[in-house]
Amino acid sequence: MKHRTPSPLLAILLAGLLAACSPTQEDGTPARTESRSDQAAALAKAAGNETRPTAQAAPPAQTAPQTPQTPARPAPRLAEATAANGPPGKAIEKKEAGGEAVGRVAADRMSVAVLPQPAPYAIVPVPQEARERYTQLSDNPVRQVAEAPVSTFSIDVDTGSYSNVRRMLNAGNLPPADAVRVEELINYFPYDYALPKDGRPFAVHTEMAPAPWNAERVLLRIGIKGQDVAKQALPPANVVFLVDVSGSMNSADKLPLLKSSLKLLVSEMRAQDRISLVTYASGTQVILPPTAGTEKATIDAAIDALQAGGSTAGASGIQLAYAAAQQSFIKGGINRILLATDGDFNVGIADTRQLKSLIEEKRKSGISLSTLGFGTGNYNEAMMEQIADVGDGAYSYIDSLMEGHKVLVNEMTSTLATIARDVKVQIEFNPAVVREYRQIGYENRQLAREDFNNDRVDAGDIGAGHTVTALYELTLAGSKSSVDPLRYAPKSGADGPLANEIGYLKLRYKQPAASDSQLIAFTLQREAIKPLAATSSEFRFATAVAAYGQILRGGKYTGNWTYDDVRKLAAASTGNDRFGYRGEFLRLLDLAAALGTRPGR
Repeated sequence: MKHRTPSPLLAILLAGLLAACSPTQEDGTPARTESRSDQAAALAKAAGNETRPTAQAAPPAQTAPQTPQTPARPAPRLAEATAANGPPGKAIEKKEAGGEAVGRVAADRMSVAVLPQPAPYAIVPVPQEARERYTQLSDNPVRQVAEAPVSTFSIDVDTGSYSNVRRMLNAGNLPPADAVRVEELINYFPYDYALPKDGRPFAVHTEMAPAPWNAERVLLRIGIKGQDVAKQALPPANVVFLVDVSGSMNSADKLPLLKSSLKLLVSEMRAQDRISLVTYASGTQVILPPTAGTEKATIDAAIDALQAGGSTAGASGIQLAYAAAQQSFIKGGINRILLATDGDFNVGIADTRQLKSLIEEKRKSGISLSTLGFGTGNYNEAMMEQIADVGDGAYSYIDSLMEGHKVLVNEMTSTLATIARDVKVQIEFNPAVVREYRQIGYENRQLAREDFNNDRVDAGDIGAGHTVTALYELTLAGSKSSVDPLRYAPKSGADGPLANEIGYLKLRYKQPAASDSQLIAFTLQREAIKPLAATSSEFRFATAVAAYGQILRGGKYTGNWTYDDVRKLAAASTGNDRFGYRGEFLRLLDLAAALGTRPGR
C-alpha cells in the first residue's frame, strides 16, 4: 500500500507541537518522555520515510528483557491524525478510510484526552511597598511674599519616615516619594542647640546662609530645643502598651521585634511607674492590669506570652486601652498609650478619619497616644502618623532593635513626657527684603493664618529634650525670582526702619496642663546671613539631610545637586555624633546613590 508523506514544513510544525506538549498519564502524573530534540528527530525521521508502518503493531523483536518504562505517546499517531487532514485532491486508501479509521479516531481521542491543560499565566508578585499605604504629599510651592506674606505651620517631632526609608534602602529599594517626609528625616537627629535659660519650656534659635544647591537662594533655619529632664526626675508614669496580636503580626519583623523593643522600655521603669498590657486581634483583652515598674519579671512574662492570630479589631483595642489608662490615671503624671502595630485594621472602624475622630475625643481625658510602627508589606503608615498627631503623641517606626533602643531608651523622656503642647510657628516675611519663600517639608502640617491665634486648633507637642528643626528657602530682593512678580502689586519701600528685617517670627505654645497659649516673638535681621562655611555644623548637617530628602522625592527644587554633593556636605558637618546616627546617614547616602544609578531608575 502506498503511503502519503507529510511535507517537511509540516513535519517541523509537528515537532514543535510535540516539544511543547508534556503528556500525562491517566492518573494525572507526568509521563516520562523523550527529550524535545529526540522527539523532534523521531518525527522528522517518520516524515522523511517514503513508507511508514500502518496502525497495526509490528511483531516484537527478539531482544533481551529490559526494565519496563512508561511509554511516551507514539509520534506516528499524531502523524496519522495530520495525514487525515491533508490537502484536498489526495486519495485516501479505502483501508485507511474504512476499518482502520475507527482505531485511528479512538487513538486520536486518546491523544486529545492526554494533552496537558494550558499552563496558567504566571502571577507577578506585587512589590511589598506597592501594598503599603502612605499619605499623598505634594511639595510646598514657591510663594510670592506680595501675595502671601504669612506662613503658618504646626511643629512635628515624628521620626518614623526616616527609619522607614532606611528599611527600604537596606532592602535594596528606593522609597516611594510619599514615604519621604523631609521634616521627619531632619528631626530624626538630635542637634546641639542651646537649652532654654529664660524659664520657658524651650529655646528658639535661627541661622541663615546661602543655599548650597542654588546661590540665588538663602536658607533660614528655625531650631527649637526643649528643656531636658533626667529620667529619674520624670513624674510618675501610667503607660498602657496596646499591642496588635492579629495574624498580620506573625512575622519576625513584627511581633517578635515588638516584644523585644517593649522589654527595653520595661527595663527603664521605676517603682512609681505603672504598666498595663492590652491586646487586640479578633477581640480585645487586658492581659496585664496596672503593674509596678519594679515587677519586671511579671511584665516581661506577659509580653513573652503574646502570640499572633486572628483578625484586627484595632478601634476596639484603642477604646479598651483608653479605658484602662483612665482607670489607673495619675493626676499630674504621665498618662500615655503606646500603640504598637502594623496598622492593618480590618475589623470595626478601619477608616483613618473615623479613627482620628475617636482619638481626638479621647485625648480630652488627658491621655496621650503615641504609635510604634512595625513590619512591611501591608504596613499602613498613613494611619500610624495621623492618629499619633491627633493623639498628642509622636510616630516612630521600629525597623530594628537598635531603633527600638533609640526610641524607648535613649529618647525615653521625650517619648513619654510632654513639656509644651500645641506648638505653632508663624512667620511674616517683609516684602521689601524677601520676594519669595518656600518651606522645605511640613506639607501635612500647614495651618491657616487664623489658626495661629485659635487655641482650639490642635498642633504638635514637644517632649522633654526634643529638638525640632524647620527650614525655609528664601529669594531676596535683587535675586532672580522663580515666579514673575505681579504687575499691580503694591511696591514696598526699601528704606525705612524695617528695611533690614527679613521677617517677624512668632511661636505659640501651651503649658502641659494649660488651656491658654503663650506667645514668643522676635525679628529676623538680614545682617545675620553668613557664608555657608561660617555656619554651625548643625546648620550644615540639617541642610544636607534636607537635600537628601528632597532628592529622594525627585529633586524638584535642588537643581543639579546629587547624593555625592550631599555626602560631601554631611561628611564635613557630622559634629558631635554621640550615637553614630550621622555616620549611618553617610552609609545610607551611599546606598541611595548606588540604587539611583541602577537601570530603570
